[in-house]
Amino acid sequence: MTNLPYETTEVEKKIEKIRFRGPDNLSVKKIGDLLLGHLRLAILDLDSRSNQPYSYKGYHISFNGEIYNFGEVKYELENLGYTFDTESDTEVLVKGYAQWGKGVLLRLNGMFAFAIYDELKQEVFCARDRLGVKPFYYFWKDGKFEICSQLKPIHTQTCKVSSEAISIYLDCGYIPSPFTIYEDVYKLQPGSYMLIDLNKKEKYIERYWDLQEVKQTSLSYSEAKEKLHQLLIDAVKIRMQSDVPLGTFLSGGIDSALVSAIASKLSKQKINTFTISFDDPKYDESKVAKQYSQIIESNHIETLCKASDVLERIQDMIKVYDEPFADSSALPSLLLNKVTKEKVTVALSGDGGDESFLGYLHFKNTQKFKKISWIPFFVRKAISRLPIYKLIKSRPETIKGFLSCKDEEDFIKKWFLTNDSQCLKPDYSWIDTYYPQFKRLSSDSIQKAADLNIKLWLENDSNVKVDRASMASSVEIRSPFLDYRIVEFARTLPIEFRLDKGLSKKIIRDILKEYIPEKVFTQPKKGFAVPMGSWLRNELKQDVLSKLNDEFLKTIPNLDIPKFKKKLQQHMDGKYDYSFNIWKLFVLALWTDEYQIKLR
Repeated sequence: MTNLPYETTEVEKKIEKIRFRGPDNLSVKKIGDLLLGHLRLAILDLDSRSNQPYSYKGYHISFNGEIYNFGEVKYELENLGYTFDTESDTEVLVKGYAQWGKGVLLRLNGMFAFAIYDELKQEVFCARDRLGVKPFYYFWKDGKFEICSQLKPIHTQTCKVSSEAISIYLDCGYIPSPFTIYEDVYKLQPGSYMLIDLNKKEKYIERYWDLQEVKQTSLSYSEAKEKLHQLLIDAVKIRMQSDVPLGTFLSGGIDSALVSAIASKLSKQKINTFTISFDDPKYDESKVAKQYSQIIESNHIETLCKASDVLERIQDMIKVYDEPFADSSALPSLLLNKVTKEKVTVALSGDGGDESFLGYLHFKNTQKFKKISWIPFFVRKAISRLPIYKLIKSRPETIKGFLSCKDEEDFIKKWFLTNDSQCLKPDYSWIDTYYPQFKRLSSDSIQKAADLNIKLWLENDSNVKVDRASMASSVEIRSPFLDYRIVEFARTLPIEFRLDKGLSKKIIRDILKEYIPEKVFTQPKKGFAVPMGSWLRNELKQDVLSKLNDEFLKTIPNLDIPKFKKKLQQHMDGKYDYSFNIWKLFVLALWTDEYQIKLR
C-alpha cells in the first residue's frame, strides 16, 4: 500500500520483485489517492473471489498471513448479522475490523501483517501479529508512506544507509525492529498497530499485546503438563486447516518431533515429513528423524545436502533477505523449503520451542553464571585476565566475558551480543535503549533471558529466517509453539518445569514420551547448522579475503579494523573460531555488491 505518486503499472513492477511470496495472483487497485497491491499464495478458499485487495463497504484490505481461529470470529460476526461471500479469513478480518475496529486484534489467533484503508475516515489501520511471525516494513517521510512485506519493493532510492543499523547488525547478526538498514524505512514491531491519518499526514503507533509481568501458575507439574499438552494439540489442529497439501518439518529435535507426532495423530491420512541430511556426520541428524517418521508412520522425504548445495545458496540468501542477515542456517533452510515445495505448500515446524521452554545453551550458561555470581566482581575480573582459555581451548573472549560480567543482567545482555569479538569500538550500546522491558518482567534471570530471547532474537532472527527461506519457494510455514497462548502459558511455569538440573525442555520431553520412546529422542542433538568455520578457511577463503579488503573495511562505521584483521588471521590459521564474526562482515560485503550500496 502506498500514497506515493505511482501509476498502477509501476506498483505492479515493484511487487513483481517478490512474486515468489504470492505466485497465484497479482492484483493492484487504485482507490482514491492510494494504491493497494497484493500477491496471493492461495491456501484457504482457492477461488478467485478471495483474491486481494479485498473490499467491503468502504474498507479495503491487503493482508499477509493466516488467521487460524477465523471460524470462531466468523461465527461471532454471523450472530451479529454479518453474511459472508467467501470461505476465506480475509473477509472475516475486514468485517471484524468494520465491527470492532482495533478491538478485532485481541480476537485473532494467527500470524499476520495487514493494512486496511477506511475511505470514510480517511485512515489506514495497520497491524502485525503478537510475535512478529509475519514481516511488516514501511517507508515514512513527511506524510508519504509505503508498506510491504519485504524491503525490496519499498521506496529506498533516496534513503541513506543507517550507520546505527550497521553497528547493531555487527553486534548481533541481524537488524532488529524498528530499525532497517535504511533511514526513513522501519519495521512495525510485533504486537503493535499503526494508524495513519491521511488528512493530517500523521501516524500513531501503539502496542496491543506484549509480554507481561510473570505470574507463576499454581498448577502442579502433572496438571501443567496436561494443560500444555491440550494447548499444543489445539495449536497444531488449527494450523492444519488448508485447502492445499500440508506436511511437517522433522529434524532430530524434540520440538519438530512433537509437532509431527501430534499432526500425525490428528490427520486422517499419513502426513508428509521432510528433513535434510548432511554428508558431514558432525551435522547430520537424519537417522534420528527417520526413526521418528517410522514411529509416527509418516511419508518421509529425506534430501541429502552436500556442502556445494549449501554454498550455492549464498547469493540466493543475499537476494531473498533484502538486508544484511547473518544466520547461516538460512542456507540449508532455503534448500529444505525448495524440496518441500515439490510435495506441499504448507508445512508445520517446531520453531519457538527453545525460546519458551529454555532449550538454548545460553539458558544453561545463565544457570552456571548464577552459581559463580556470589564471587566478588573484582575477583572474577582479575581471574578473567589469566590465560585460563588456553587450558580449556576456548577463545579468549569467551572465558573473559563469562567471568567479567558485573551481574546476571549484564551477563544476559552480553550473551546476545558479540561486541568484543566483533571488534566494534568500545562504548557502543543500544540494547538498553530499545529493549529495557525484560528487566522488570521477572525476578528470575533465566526467565529474563528467555524474555529477551523472545523480544530480540525470535522476531528478528528466527522468524525472519523462516519467513524468507520459506516464501522464497512459495511455502507457508506454521509454528504451533508460536501460538501466543503457549508462549503466555510457558512463562507462568516454574523454571524447573522447563530446565531441571541441566535438562532442557523437561515438560516437552515428558509430553513427547506419550508419542515416541524416550530412548529415541534422547539421542544427541546436532542442531540445524553448517560447518561455517571450515568453509571460511577452505571453500570460501579466497572470496572472503577478496571481499574483506582494506578498502571495504574502511567504509564500515565503528569497526576496529586492526582488531578484526588480527582475528581474521587467527581464524584462517585455525587458532580460534571467529566464523560468525567473519561471516557477518562477508554477508555485509555481498549485500553492498548486490544492491550497489556504498556504506559511506
